[in-house]
Amino acid sequence: MTAQFKLNANEINETLINYVHEMFKGKEIEITISDVFDETDYLNSSDANKMFLLNNIADIENHKNLKVVKIN
Repeated sequence: MTAQFKLNANEINETLINYVHEMFKGKEIEITISDVFDETDYLNSSDANKMFLLNNIADIENHKNLKVVKIN
């Protein structure tokens, strides 16, 4: 069985611990905790990529360099 929880660290409480305990009662489990990956931060992490994205956003806002795609 697998369970995944996505929550703020402040939301970890005794109720959650008891819930996990009941779900996996008597079984050996592995708990891995990691912070949530922010895609926006990643995309803006390089200056070249950030400029590329900002230029494309500006093009969309100014209706420039747009391509028409026909969907059948």
